[in-house]
Order: sequence, then structure tokens, then C-alpha cells
Amino acid sequence: MRHPLVRAAAAALLLLAPASVQAQDFGRLEVFRVEGLPPGDTLSIREAPDADSPALGQAPPRGRLRGFGCTNDTPSGLTWCRVKLGPIVGWARRRYLTPE
Repeated sequence: MRHPLVRAAAAALLLLAPASVQAQDFGRLEVFRVEGLPPGDTLSIREAPDADSPALGQAPPRGRLRGFGCTNDTPSGLTWCRVKLGPIVGWARRRYLTPE
């Protein structure tokens, strides 16, 4: 696991991400439940909206996340959401997030 200061710096950099990665609805708080994962799997929360980006943590099935907007302006064209789980702030695939 990385040093907490390194994680904090990475999270701060994401907040300053270029406009191409940000969506107009960022800042609007949503609550999501993790759903649709394969049995025994967890949802990776990543540093950037890309499956190749390092994972910051894992959300369990039925876990509850705060969301701050979603975008499909990503390297893969898939939709990712800015989320928070406890102290972890990062990106998760929208496919596995169900609004509460």
C-alpha cells in the first residue's frame, strides 16, 4: 500500500484534472450501491478513469459510495464516476453503480 501522503497527492491531482475528464455535473452529490459484480468480486476504485490506472482501494458488493458525477470522456470511452468510499477518493466504472 502506498504512503498516505502519496495517495493524498494523487487525489489532489485528480481534483485538478483537465476539463476533458470533468463533467458539468461534477459536484452534484449522488449515493450509489455497488451492484452487478461477478460472485466473489469487488469493485476497484482507481486513481484515474481508466482500467489501467492503479487501484486505490476496493468496494465490496452492496457497498455504498458517494458519487460526484460521471463522464464517458475517458480513454476507453466507457463511463466512469468520481466516487468516495471512506477516505478513498477515485474513479469507478458506472456499470457497477446503482443510484440509491
